[in-house]
Amino acid sequence: MQDIDVIVIGSGIGGLTAAALLARYGKRVIVCESHIMPGGAAHSFRRRGFEFDSGPSFYCGLTGERSLNPVKQVLDVLGEALEAVSYDPLGQYHFPEAIFPVYGNADRYFEEIAKITPQGAREFLRFEERLLPLYEAMKGIPTLALRTDWQLIPVLVGRYLPSLLKMLPHLSLIQASVGNVMDATVQDPWVRRLIDLECFLLSGLKAHGTIAPEVAFMLGERSRTGVEYPIGGSGAIVKALVRGLERWGGKLLLGYHVEQILVETLHATSLRKVVGVQLTNGEILKAPIVISNASIWDTYTKLLNPNDLPSSYRQAALETPTVDSFMHLHLGIRAKGLENVTGHHVVVHDTSKDITVPGNTCMISIPSVWDATLAPHGHHVIHAYTLETYAGWERNDGYEQKKKEKAQTLYRALERIIPDITERVVLELIGTPLTHAHYLRRYRGTYGPAIEAGQGMFPGSHTPIRGLYRVGDSTTPGIGVPAVAASGILCANTLVKPQQTGELLV
Repeated sequence: MQDIDVIVIGSGIGGLTAAALLARYGKRVIVCESHIMPGGAAHSFRRRGFEFDSGPSFYCGLTGERSLNPVKQVLDVLGEALEAVSYDPLGQYHFPEAIFPVYGNADRYFEEIAKITPQGAREFLRFEERLLPLYEAMKGIPTLALRTDWQLIPVLVGRYLPSLLKMLPHLSLIQASVGNVMDATVQDPWVRRLIDLECFLLSGLKAHGTIAPEVAFMLGERSRTGVEYPIGGSGAIVKALVRGLERWGGKLLLGYHVEQILVETLHATSLRKVVGVQLTNGEILKAPIVISNASIWDTYTKLLNPNDLPSSYRQAALETPTVDSFMHLHLGIRAKGLENVTGHHVVVHDTSKDITVPGNTCMISIPSVWDATLAPHGHHVIHAYTLETYAGWERNDGYEQKKKEKAQTLYRALERIIPDITERVVLELIGTPLTHAHYLRRYRGTYGPAIEAGQGMFPGSHTPIRGLYRVGDSTTPGIGVPAVAASGILCANTLVKPQQTGELLV
């Protein structure tokens, strides 16, 4: 434990990406994880022979040479790879009036919209034509090249000037709302609802709250590289990052809960600097750099003392709005007669209600459709979830009954796909906002900040404390596996010289 260069708190995708990449750069890195398994919100867990994803289940570009997925870029330089299954259509949206198959193939996607609203399909093409040039410009600059300090400028000018010039005509879109693009191109109410839903699934916010580059990237990637599911589930991604970390000399310490980030005042100044961390058992680990993969709220309230940060900075950070938590339903079911069931579904119960109303929009994944090893023979695993507010939840005498009542909206959604679902269940696990707050150590069980386009930007990896950095879904670029992996890349690259990054890009 001596002579540590970097301590990373938490082994979510952002923390593992930063740690593994820094190890690849030659830094002596350790990752302290509270739990007995790594992965944070993206971990997998096993019960009675069923392997469940705890969070994300939808991925693009995990394999293939053309991928822009930051996870793939990092795994490549670590010397690791994933096995994945490609599929299309990527899912089905179940509205009360119709079932809409969602294709990654852009032509087939257009054809399905045209079946419902020919005029709306033409408007959607205009919407795409406004966003895809931004994607074409962005794809020429790999995430692996990026950093968060002034040295990014010479890197971009020296290596990626043609892509920068392609981006100039679209600079107005960089912080623009998808809703603004939609307002200028789409009037059809059905297509506007479809765009709102796709934005909500991507960012937790509807079109007017989602920034344009996110949707431009999503539209480009799912048609260009296709949609894939990793063999072994989301846990396979976590295992690959851990292998890469350890291959390059880094260490993952499971069951090591960090109680506090240790901070000192620089001599004869008011500036503060990191000196290490203290574990719950009292052990102190020293390092000049600490990277927190905990959320912004947990980092600034649980890991630091109030006086470690400027009061105005701390208050503004803690006022960052949050996306609601979720109800989760993990099921093991008998699969007989379900040979034609597909893997991804989104059910909207009531189109007269907002899609963000808790319980109204339900996301369903049946990953054993692609990877039969996730369930015992003759069975499927199901992961269904919907928004749920944290307020009002208590572990009291009524907790178990409330769990079952709240899970009914997910069962009703599942009945749209598997009508006799309740008769097939052999294993049921219900997760609540309290479950997420406890097991993921997440403030109010949230999945990240609800920062709307035009209302602010996700904070970067830097903090006012010298040597303390942050990664994860409460930093730039935001929520989602590619985004948190990108946050780890940005942070790691900022801690080394551009020449070292350049050597990985050759």
